[in-house]
Amino acid sequence: MAADAKASGVGKRGVEALMATSYSKATISADRNQKSFKYTLDKFLQVRGADTIIAQGRSRKAKNTEFYAALEAQYGVPAGVLIAIHGMETAFGGFMGDTNVVSAIATLTYDCRRSDFFKPHLIGALKLVDQGSISMKTVGAKHGELGHTQFLPGNALTYGVDGNGDGTVDFYNMTDALASTANFLRQKGWKPGKGYQEGEPNFEVIKQWNAAKVYQQAIALMGAQIDG
Repeated sequence: MAADAKASGVGKRGVEALMATSYSKATISADRNQKSFKYTLDKFLQVRGADTIIAQGRSRKAKNTEFYAALEAQYGVPAGVLIAIHGMETAFGGFMGDTNVVSAIATLTYDCRRSDFFKPHLIGALKLVDQGSISMKTVGAKHGELGHTQFLPGNALTYGVDGNGDGTVDFYNMTDALASTANFLRQKGWKPGKGYQEGEPNFEVIKQWNAAKVYQQAIALMGAQIDG
């Protein structure tokens, strides 16, 4: 893998991070037990705390109206969708993970179940190490997702933007993370001003964020209630 990484443009720091990884049993356990995505929509909403996300989301939107309005003006994505994703993924930054990012992604690339899917994200993670956006010690979710909205590293590399203008892209900074999430959705085809419920144009874009149907439905429903 180190040879593949070098051939893909990964530098010294990235390769060193790869060679420092260890097999993540916690990642494999999580990957084999994603039970909530098999629930009915009602059960999923209950288990994932949708009522709390909606209530807190409305409050967060009210307190930061200008921030969310600026994101919508730039990317076309309404506040409700971004806030619903933020709440669903990390309880608004309350828990952003406890697993070494590079080890998690390397483990999933080594594991034979979805290697082709995760290999580009491993390359992405190593390039993020090269850039200094993350380090070999950065922790995230069990599948190696980063920061407030849980970007997979390959997507972080491609769609990350500097939302607060400090010269760096930091997915553990809320402004950068939400701006990057909005940028991801816009680049995936979000149509400003169009609907995002099932059957409407932008629901197809929500599918690009997470492949689970029940997750997509939950984001659309919670987003609409947060947006009022």
